Amino acid sequence: MISFENVTKQYLKSSVKAVDGLTLKVEAGELFGFIGPNGAGKTTTIKMLTGILRPTEGRVFVDGTDMASDPITAKRKLGFVPDGADLFDRLTGMEYLNFLGDMYGVSASDRKARMEKYLDLFELTDAVGGRIAGYSKGMRQKLATIGSLIHDPDVWVLDEPMMGLDPKASYELKEEMKRQCAQGKTVFFSTHVLDVAEKLCTRVALIHHGRLAAEGTIEALKNAEHAESLEQIFLELTEDGHQEEE
Repeated sequence: MISFENVTKQYLKSSVKAVDGLTLKVEAGELFGFIGPNGAGKTTTIKMLTGILRPTEGRVFVDGTDMASDPITAKRKLGFVPDGADLFDRLTGMEYLNFLGDMYGVSASDRKARMEKYLDLFELTDAVGGRIAGYSKGMRQKLATIGSLIHDPDVWVLDEPMMGLDPKASYELKEEMKRQCAQGKTVFFSTHVLDVAEKLCTRVALIHHGRLAAEGTIEALKNAEHAESLEQIFLELTEDGHQEEE
C-alpha cells in the first residue's frame, strides 16, 4: 500500500511548488497509473515515494512505513524502475543482479530462481554475462526491471517503464505487472502512453501543475468528465499547456 498525506515539494530556487498538497492512497492489489503532462510533478512524486527526495511538507508511507522516519525499512519493500536507468557500466549484467541480491539479502536459491525466470522472460539470458557498457537502451531497461524484482517487493514502482522496450518486452512487462497485482502486490507506474493506462489500470490519477486534477477508475472518470476516453479526459484537464519537468 502507498499513501501520500498532503505532500508538497518546493525546490530551493523556485517559487513554484513542483508537487502541491498531494493526498493519494493506493491499495494492495491495485495496478495504479500516474499520468500528467511534462512538468506536472510525476517524477518528483516518484522520487519522494522512493526516498530519493524528501518532501518539503507532508508524509509518504510505503506499506504503513514512514519513508522519512524509517527509510531503510520502507525502501526494502520497494522495487523501483527509474526513467532512463543509470546502471553501473563496468559491471556485467550478472554482477549487477548479484549486487542487488546482496543489498536486499536475497538467498542464493531465491536469487537464482528469480534471475532465471526474468532473464528468460525478457530474453536477456545470453547477454547477462556481458558488461553493461555494451548494452543498448532496451537491454538496460530490461536489466533494471529484472533488478527491481530480485527481492520480490510488495510495492513495484515504475517511471515510464516501457520507454526503450521492443513490443514483445513491453507486452511481457505489462503481463508481469498484472501478475504482481494478482499476487496482492501494489504496482504504481507513470506513463505517457494513455492507451496502455486505460487498458491496464484499476485506477489512475492525473497530476497537473503539481496538484491532483483527477483520480478514480477509468469508467468513473469518463462519467465525471463526460468523456469517451482517457485521452479526452487528459486533454480537457490539461488544456492550459505544458511545461518542462523539474
